[in-house]
Formats: sequence, structure tokens, C-alpha cells
Amino acid sequence: MKVINLHQQENELIQLAVENNRQAQQKIYTQFSPKMLSVCRQYIKDIHQAEDVMITAFMKVFVNLKNFQHKGSFEGWIRRIMVNECISFIRVDKKVKYVEDENYFEESFNNIDSQFSVDEIQFLIDSLPDGYKMVFNLYVIEGYKHHEIAAMLGISEGTSKSQLSHARKMLQGQLSNLKKYDNGTE
Repeated sequence: MKVINLHQQENELIQLAVENNRQAQQKIYTQFSPKMLSVCRQYIKDIHQAEDVMITAFMKVFVNLKNFQHKGSFEGWIRRIMVNECISFIRVDKKVKYVEDENYFEESFNNIDSQFSVDEIQFLIDSLPDGYKMVFNLYVIEGYKHHEIAAMLGISEGTSKSQLSHARKMLQGQLSNLKKYDNGTE
């Protein structure tokens, strides 16, 4: 059995792409675009706008590929560019406002009933106000800490925590209503 060093192949592919090899760039795009479109879709409701943002972000990936330092995952590096591009798009497009509210509470939100489909949950997340949705995605989906979110969005750490708390509360209410509707009690 022959062992293929996948990490080495990825490094070679990246180096070729840095040298503007179009086939290498196409391979990178083909490999990562489905996941990255999903990332963009988490932040941007309209699939066409999400795709436009993804394509713009991939342009930034290829322009900045020479700066990738091979520390950590390549996919993670691309993902961070996607998230930053989504945040930039939302800032310009929507002029997101954050409510300063230091009165928040941490609560667990790990018990989402598996009876709901991914599409139903995505619909509920899409219905959140933009500020709630952005902080929710950055914290819950992307795994950023509140101090990182605050720095990325130009808000206080308390505002980040507050936005997350409000988002969770709103989602729990929506899930509760969806359960009632599905069980025929409404």
C-alpha cells in the first residue's frame, strides 16, 4: 500500500496557484467553493448575493495566497477570508446597528430538537436581525470568542454577549412556536 502525502500535495497546489497557474487555482476553487458558499450563506440570506460575496472573497484568496504561512489549516484560512468578506458586505449593504445592552445572561442552547431540518433552522437564523445573526454565526458556528467578535465588528465585548443572548432567546422562542405548530397545538 502506497501512502500519499496529502499535505505535500496541498502545498504544491498552493505554490502553483501563487504562481498564477490557472489549473491549480481552479482546483482550489472547485475543492473549497461548496463549503465556502455554505459559510457565506450563513451570513447572507440571498443565495445570489452569497455567491457574489464568495467569488469576491476567492479573488482575495488568490491575491493574498502568497501570504498564507502554512500554519494551521488552509481551509480555515480561506474560511476566515470568507467570513471577513461577508461582514464587509453586510456592513456596506445593510448598515447594521448594534444595541448596547450590558444586561445579558448566558444560557445553554445545546438542546435543539433533531426533529427540525437544516433548512428550517437556517430559515430561523435568517429571520434574526442582522446584528444578532452576525454575532450568533461568529460565536456558535465559527467559534470566535466575544473579544474577537468585538474587535471584528467594532463593538464592545458586552454588546457581543448581549447580541448572542438576544439571538438565542429569539431562536428558542421561534423553535418553541415551530414545535407547537408541528405538534398541531396551534
